Amino acid sequence: MSATPPPLGPVRPSPLVEQAADALRARIAGGHWPVGAKLPGETTLAKDLGVGRSTVREALRALAGAGLVRPRQGAGVFVVATEPVEDWPARLRRAAVRDVYEVRTAVEVHAARLAARRRGPEDLAAIEAALAGRRAAARADDTAFVDADIAFHAAVVAAARNPVLADLFAEFTPVLRRGLVDLLALTGLREHEPDTGDEAHEALLRAIRDGDAEGAARVLERELADPFEGLGAGAE
Repeated sequence: MSATPPPLGPVRPSPLVEQAADALRARIAGGHWPVGAKLPGETTLAKDLGVGRSTVREALRALAGAGLVRPRQGAGVFVVATEPVEDWPARLRRAAVRDVYEVRTAVEVHAARLAARRRGPEDLAAIEAALAGRRAAARADDTAFVDADIAFHAAVVAAARNPVLADLFAEFTPVLRRGLVDLLALTGLREHEPDTGDEAHEALLRAIRDGDAEGAARVLERELADPFEGLGAGAE
């Protein structure tokens, strides 16, 4: 059993909800209310914090959103974690580029299969336009070329007609973009081949146009083979 902590004490006005949530979060993190413990009722917490019950209610809602507590119908509010759950965008921001690239490969290879089966005329037109944009960007700098390359791949994912795949691709695109720009700077790949990968992208478009699902998947698997191998820290 931990020592009895000092009283919570009233919080100062503005913003009350944030201050109340911070006070309760600190008590949970400090182990006063361990995982599985039931929190005192709203009336008790409101009295300890010197705030109204509505403020306590909003603070508890914030803690629930962070994954620290969970209300149980008719039983009260219970602690389910001592550290907040990191949301997906935050996790992606600190992820290693290689890890994101591996997920990207899994998503895109499957999306290419679906695109070959589901694409309509408007999807093919979008992919063709994106390929033309990628070729035009071969004369531009690395950042513009990467943006055009990602636009092509986004058009392929969109042709899969699966909004969850499209949303997932969009979520990790910012991390992927930074990694690819850095990769080109490290390798100087475009110095001798400004439109690097053009043949593979043309082959992918052709496979999708022909409805060749496994052919499209094979093209992407070859194209997206780990480009970070041998780069060491550059892949982090």
